[in-house]
Amino acid sequence: MLSAKSLFQEILDSDESFALFCSIAASGESQGGWENARIATLVPRSERALAPKITRHGADEDKHGRIFTALMTKRGLTPVPVPPETDYTMLLEKHGIGLAHAKLTRDEPLTVRDIVIYLAHSRVTEQRASEQMDLLRKHFADHPDIGRAVRMISDDEDNHLAYCHEELLRLAYAGHGRDIQRTLRAYALAEIRVHRDVSLAVMDHMGRILGWPKAKSAVLAAGIHAVYAYERLVGWRRMVTLRAPERRDALGGPATTAPEFA
Repeated sequence: MLSAKSLFQEILDSDESFALFCSIAASGESQGGWENARIATLVPRSERALAPKITRHGADEDKHGRIFTALMTKRGLTPVPVPPETDYTMLLEKHGIGLAHAKLTRDEPLTVRDIVIYLAHSRVTEQRASEQMDLLRKHFADHPDIGRAVRMISDDEDNHLAYCHEELLRLAYAGHGRDIQRTLRAYALAEIRVHRDVSLAVMDHMGRILGWPKAKSAVLAAGIHAVYAYERLVGWRRMVTLRAPERRDALGGPATTAPEFA
């Protein structure tokens, strides 16, 4: 029987598929770390109080990249090239989601509108990350090899999501509500397309590595398309709602360090 747990267990049990999974994850997290670090540097004067939280966000992402790399090292594996069609972060930028790297590489201060774009991008993508890590936590929180990493990353993603809710609500109360809602809706609809395409690409690569029969791959592809259809119809709405989080000032303190996995 196909299930999220059985599929990930297959990936976990194979060195080749596990190296690809961790390499994709580490690359995306490290890219997010760089983006947040640049945004923190370029924050406009009126939003300077936000800079330490953005820095903390970036430090967490960097930490996650190191954790995924450490999980590979623990098994004697090295990172492998990330296929372009599986590069979620870069595909989001290609589809116009978030602040372009060309803007972030210039030493020009950002605007409040840019901060809205950054937070809306984070709100949508952190929703996805929080849900995915929650799923892994449900099935692998007590796993002897990856359990501690899963728990730590899951906690961080929940903090990031809470932070996005809190800061977007603050900006909405300051008069940016309509812009925030327009941006969130556009980004949510774009993200679900990118997520579908990346999911299909990742499953295709995993299928070849693990020798899945065509029927199994077809069922998985059909499931991915079904999830996309649901998200395109109504599921996107969970990515655009804003509510006061239970975790207040979730990124108000220093980032935690990556644990040793040797």
